Amino acid sequence: MNMQFPNVSGNDLLKNIVNLPEDLSSGLNVLIVAFQRWHQGLVDSWVPFLNHMVEQYADFDYYELPTIRKMNWLSRGFIDNGMRAGIPSRETRRRTITLYIDKEPFKDTLRIPDESDIHLFLVTSEGEILWTESGAVSEKKAESLMRAVKENDPSQINQN
Repeated sequence: MNMQFPNVSGNDLLKNIVNLPEDLSSGLNVLIVAFQRWHQGLVDSWVPFLNHMVEQYADFDYYELPTIRKMNWLSRGFIDNGMRAGIPSRETRRRTITLYIDKEPFKDTLRIPDESDIHLFLVTSEGEILWTESGAVSEKKAESLMRAVKENDPSQINQN
């Protein structure tokens, strides 16, 4: 595939600045790009499976990336505070990184045709994209992701 995830910065819902992909803490990371508020249901469809993957693989994590056009600090604060209020889990807040960016070059780099669906990327800590998918989870998509993780670092599996 030889695609690279673009360098972007955002804030997680714990108010930390996160630079992607350089601040990714795991060797393999699923980045879920969402554009619309109603996309949260699609994102949530993946969460149980991704939590299972986190338990199975020592060097695997995932992040939700609500992707919004550039805004002033007041508007950003309003949106972030609204999301924070709806997410009591500290772990989910850590994994939610809001991007306020110029979306067109971002979408072009990632070959995202429009904002009608969520897009998932399996990304190394260096930003190399190893796998991509869109839409709600399905058995076929979950198996495809599992295969990609196993192919790219089979030594990661926990022996629990």
